Amino acid sequence: MDTRYEAAGVERRWQEYWEAEGLFDADPDADRPTYVIAVPPPNVTGALHMGHALNGTIQDVLVRWHRMRGYNALWQPGYDHAGIATQNVVEKELNKQGTSRHELGREAFVERVWAWLEEYGGIIMGQYRRLGASLDYRRERFTMDEAYSRAVLQFFVHLHEKGWLYRDNRIVNWCPRCETAISDLEVVHETVVDHLTSIRYPLVGREGAITIATVRPATMLGDVAVAVNPGDERYRDLVGARVRVPVVDREVDVIADDRIEVDFGTGALKVTPGHDQLDFEIGRDHELPELTVIGLDGRMNDDAGEFAGLTQEETEQRLVRLLDEQGLLESREPYEHSVGTCERCLSRIEPLLSVQWFCDMEDLARPAIEVVENGRVRFHPEQQGVVYLTWMRSIRPWCVSRQLWWGHRIPVWYCGCGATLVATTAPQSCAECGGGDLRQDEDVLDTWFSSALWPFATLGWPDKTEDLASFYPGNVNSTAREIIFLWVARMIMAGLELVDDVPFEDVIIHSTVLAPDGRRMSKSLGTGIDPLGVIDEHGADATRYGLCKMSSTQDVRFSYGFIEEGRKLANKLWNVSRLIVGSLPEGTAAEARPATLEERWILSRIAAARAEVDDALARFDFAALAQVLYRLTFDDFCDWYAEAIKPRLHESDPNTCATALYALERLLSLLHPVMPHVTEEVWHHLPDHEGTLIRAAWPDAGGADRDEPAEDVFVRLREIATTYRRSGVVASLDGLDDDARRVLATVVRLDGATPTGDVDAELERLDAEIARAEQMLGNEKFVDRAPEEVVGAEREKLERYRRERDALGR
Repeated sequence: MDTRYEAAGVERRWQEYWEAEGLFDADPDADRPTYVIAVPPPNVTGALHMGHALNGTIQDVLVRWHRMRGYNALWQPGYDHAGIATQNVVEKELNKQGTSRHELGREAFVERVWAWLEEYGGIIMGQYRRLGASLDYRRERFTMDEAYSRAVLQFFVHLHEKGWLYRDNRIVNWCPRCETAISDLEVVHETVVDHLTSIRYPLVGREGAITIATVRPATMLGDVAVAVNPGDERYRDLVGARVRVPVVDREVDVIADDRIEVDFGTGALKVTPGHDQLDFEIGRDHELPELTVIGLDGRMNDDAGEFAGLTQEETEQRLVRLLDEQGLLESREPYEHSVGTCERCLSRIEPLLSVQWFCDMEDLARPAIEVVENGRVRFHPEQQGVVYLTWMRSIRPWCVSRQLWWGHRIPVWYCGCGATLVATTAPQSCAECGGGDLRQDEDVLDTWFSSALWPFATLGWPDKTEDLASFYPGNVNSTAREIIFLWVARMIMAGLELVDDVPFEDVIIHSTVLAPDGRRMSKSLGTGIDPLGVIDEHGADATRYGLCKMSSTQDVRFSYGFIEEGRKLANKLWNVSRLIVGSLPEGTAAEARPATLEERWILSRIAAARAEVDDALARFDFAALAQVLYRLTFDDFCDWYAEAIKPRLHESDPNTCATALYALERLLSLLHPVMPHVTEEVWHHLPDHEGTLIRAAWPDAGGADRDEPAEDVFVRLREIATTYRRSGVVASLDGLDDDARRVLATVVRLDGATPTGDVDAELERLDAEIARAEQMLGNEKFVDRAPEEVVGAEREKLERYRRERDALGR
């Protein structure tokens, strides 16, 4: 083995080898239990960010763990076509070339997108390889592939036949920059300061006025009513009266509606059904006209009269001046509120009336709610399941159409006779009149519509394939909390509806990795950290370990300290492996032949750690997993066991060498899911290794029994060492046999040591610690309210302090 561990070369070599040898591949013919990671695919135009790196690490740890446990594990690679994002990228390139998609035409533009993707798309899979992700890369899928596209169109036809899809003129979130409707879930709300303008609407035929307050004066040009709460005493006598909308001089009714908040603003709402979701719903219920005065470009349209062509800001300035001149401007003051913006381009969203395709969600949502309520699908942490259920129980119709050219074109054709035809393939003639003059819908489907099918469309659905039979349903979905509604919910609904089963049983909502200063990671804020840069500097294994270590809560600050801890752990493992491998005589075979205290103890510790690793992975607690592996490797194996056996290793003692090799093999196996490259490299330097570690068997529970007496002795030895290293005080060695004293002398070098510490000072320190711990544990509020692990840790410390004090003999 080389003196130094060079992560970059080792990681690249093993990743290429594993993939070339098909060691990541799942086999539908294998007679083994399956384990399937069913996760949302990444954006085809995207690059690896820290959230991807954390999620990829989590998924890879799970799939490697199950692969070693004998499962036929599938982690499906691929991309979604990212309709809006991809079209925006290509349009920017066209703009640089002095042209546009409209000049090219639809067919030529789509060809240009394919050409761009051929050259620049899909880089993220290469970046996942850098991370060490063991996806089954030969199965790579794309949501725009021919077979996948057929599944998407089949889904649309299925929903239409069920009567759940319909076309309607309704309020949507319109992005003027992207020129398309977007989902509620793609709207990012930002806090801004606008002006709250209070305007008097004069009563018709009587004295007085009703004052309304608005942050969007430009929309008053489309007002069709003023609404008040029927229980509001201030306006009860005005319900049924008419008021005049200023500037446009339109007379409208005062109506009563329970949805009006009495204590918001003046309690009177200007109703503009064409530009607000609540106003739209009130308008439909009261059968009000639906006027739109803002166009698709965000400017005032022709129905805005003299204001046509102006921006909303320009219109607001003119209106304020006119209102003031007419004596109808009551007040105008700064007002902080939340506004919706497009998550891709950050433009303000316009609530606009638009003819779109919608999917009624109630029947789809009902069984998807039940499977979470009855535990067939479990969220980790549990509170995220509550978030899911809250959203699902109030789910709204889904706008599935997008005004794009890149994506799955809606499979609907219109005939001049008024017929609408829905089919997976283009009809040759109208089913009603027999005419052939058919026009396909110009819109495409929402990207999430196609991605909802990922867990089974990648396996061949709607055909009944061998892959579908073998690998559906899956087991685990790991994702970020903002994806719960975009993908997780829709995958569950689609799976239950189309394949009659859930796509996964467990949903891991992983941590959100923040910048070190606590702000969100963002290129625009300058707070983003490139995971590839971290890998370049510290290695993939160190990065994976560090990400696991920092994934303890829902919001975590990125820590280079944890990454560096991972790098040191890899180096420590490499060095202790060199020590053992370099000391083995030829012909040494791995075998548990413990003859000394430290050998019985390390085998017991490895057995205990194996159980702890299995438990942490079963609970999806990756921070606890990293902590167990660190303690086992750094503290137990390297600092105590290896140091204790070093003299006998140098003497090539047969029992010591065989046991050391056996213990090292099991340690490498436990570390492999988190740190695959360094462990595989060491594995291939072992004298009796067979095959690859990635396909080696996971250590079984019966490999070595727990030796509690040995562990109890080592607890005392470590406490003696801790006291000595901290204070120079040598605690009593009474009761320790020669074997234990030998270990202590070898590791801590107490043999002949002269006590240099102040025993009284150490006793005083321990008494203070004991008093502090007893006070905390005597506090009922702390015991009842603090997390169980915090209370448990405090009890362990108290016991340790008492043992250390007793060991000082006073």
